[in-house]
Amino acid sequence: MNLSNEIATLLLRMLDETGRAEIQRNELAERLGCVPSQINYVISSRFTPEKGYTVESRRGGGGYIKITRINYTAKEQMLMHIINSVGDSIGEQSARAIIINLNHSEIIPADKAKILLAAINENCYKSADKELRPKIRAAVLKQMLLGCM
Repeated sequence: MNLSNEIATLLLRMLDETGRAEIQRNELAERLGCVPSQINYVISSRFTPEKGYTVESRRGGGGYIKITRINYTAKEQMLMHIINSVGDSIGEQSARAIIINLNHSEIIPADKAKILLAAINENCYKSADKELRPKIRAAVLKQMLLGCM
C-alpha cells in the first residue's frame, strides 16, 4: 500500500470510529515516517466538501487538524451529486439547464437561481481566454452550489 493510501486509511478508520478525526499533523507524520506535507496532500485531495468532509485546522503549538464527515439532507445530497457531476468544465447552456432544473425541482429558490444564472453568464468571462471560460465557469458554479447548501 502506498503512503497516501495508508494515511487515508488511517484517517478513515478514525472517522468510522467517532465520526471525526482530530490529529496533530507533525505527530502523525512522525508516526507514519513521512513529511507533514504528505499529510496535507492527502487531506486536501481526499477529504474535501465535494467528497463529504469538512476540514478545520488550527496552527501553533497545540495546533490540530479536525476532519468531520458531513451528514447531508436529501437536498444537499442532490446538490453534491450535481457538483460532482459537473466535471472540470461546463458550457453556459449546460450550466443554465442545471440551474433551471434545480429551481424547478425546488432545490434552490428563484432568487438564488437568478444569482447563479448571472454568475455563469458568458458576459462574465469575456476577459478570459475562450478555452479557459468553461473551466472557470465550472469552478464558479461548483462553489456557488456549495454556498447554497
